[in-house]
Amino acid sequence: MTTTGLHRPAPGSLPPPARTRHDRAAAGWRLTRLYLVSRRVPMGLVLLAGLGTLLWSSLHWHWNIAGGPAARLFIPLTIQAGAAAVVAVTTFGPFGESERAAARWLPWLRLGTAVALTAVAFGALAAGAAGGGLPGGVIALLRNLCGMAGVALLAAAAVGGAFGWAGPMGYLLITEGALARSSATPWIWPARPPHDRGAAICACLVIAAGLLLITVRGPRDSGREPDPAG
Repeated sequence: MTTTGLHRPAPGSLPPPARTRHDRAAAGWRLTRLYLVSRRVPMGLVLLAGLGTLLWSSLHWHWNIAGGPAARLFIPLTIQAGAAAVVAVTTFGPFGESERAAARWLPWLRLGTAVALTAVAFGALAAGAAGGGLPGGVIALLRNLCGMAGVALLAAAAVGGAFGWAGPMGYLLITEGALARSSATPWIWPARPPHDRGAAICACLVIAAGLLLITVRGPRDSGREPDPAG
């Protein structure tokens, strides 16, 4: 190894100016904007608004399917699972996580995006619930959506953000089976009463685990560059 081609500042030249707070803020905003655009978060927001409208329509016009009382939950739960799937898919970047060059900020970008989208999903669906007649009310909506979002994030960490939708959809099928049997453990929280403490705890544990895993490890994406040391 030689020092050929190594550039040094000319004698007497001034050092490069230190970055100001404004420069750092501008760079942080640019990184955040590029991260959100690369994960198609704007399209995710449009989809969440559409799901909120769909929930409002289903409640206002009393959409239903044949079956017992559990059948009333099918359409709202399907819409909630769709919202959780949006949260999972927006963890996927088509070129992997190119922001690894800014490794200090990447975990915060993952966490902030997941939390913000989950909050927006709840807001959109809560607005849609204004159509009236949502089984379990807003309390059950918050519990079910947060738990499903946790399942979605765990699936994104396990199989990749592009396939993270499979987590909440698979969980929906399990929930429908539990509803048909009229019995479920607290881990199948959508089938439990709205004020069931055990179901709420289980949902909180799942979303906490999902947020932790997606923050620390990120989604398992095939576009991620291989580790040279591996």
